[in-house]
Parts: sequence; structure tokens; C-alpha cells
Amino acid sequence: MKKNGLAVFKMEKEGFKITLQTAGAEGGPVIHYAQPQPALAAPAPAAAASAAPASAAPSNLKEITSPMVGTFYASSSPEAAPYVEVGQTVTPETVVCIIEAMKVMNEIKAEVAGVITEVAAENGKPVQFGQPLFRVK
Repeated sequence: MKKNGLAVFKMEKEGFKITLQTAGAEGGPVIHYAQPQPALAAPAPAAAASAAPASAAPSNLKEITSPMVGTFYASSSPEAAPYVEVGQTVTPETVVCIIEAMKVMNEIKAEVAGVITEVAAENGKPVQFGQPLFRVK
């Protein structure tokens, strides 16, 4: 975490949740483990949306948030067209971007249906867990 300048690391996967904080991040080192719980309808995006700043998306917009820390890529290669653009309709299974984490390219699906109204992340730039990537109406 020090090597990458991270103060907080959160991960959720298949009902498992872990949070790590470095010393000096909100009061000192803390490690939280959550027991697996029955799958609910998208608990991670709801938690990320509630932690977003007040200037976040208006209530009629849904956010597609980053499920991990990594580098955001809008397309599969620099020469390729973006997976999605503003005005494009998406389904929950639509691949909207790639996030590279630890040299692994992870395809990110929309997980919501609607029309892309904003691309909130910048191509080739780092993103944090829970950071809005797209806004959908």
C-alpha cells in the first residue's frame, strides 16, 4: 500500500469484504473482515453511491462504479473504438470498459440498463474502488 500511495484499500467479492487502512488514515491501522452474507441485489454499488460526494449524480441517474483499484481503459486497445460512448444504450451485460489491476485486464459490465449520459473516468488514468466510471439514465 505504501509503494502505491494507498491509504485505504477495500475489496468485495462474492459476499466477502475486506478493508485495510494504513497508519494515519482516519485514525490508524484497521483491518475489517465481513462474514459472507446471502447475495442481495447489488450491495456494492449502493454502498459506493452513498459514499460519493454530494456533488455526485442527480437522483435520476445511476452510476457504474469501479469494483477495484486499477487503471481505466475505455477500449480494448489504443486504436480500438471505446466500448461505450455518451448516448449509447447499455444492458446489465454490456462491457463498458477495462480496468487493469496487477497486469490483469478485467472487463467491467454495466450491471444496469439505460443510456450512458457521462463518462466520468479518464482513459489511461488510475481509478479507486467505488469511483464513478459512468452515469446512466
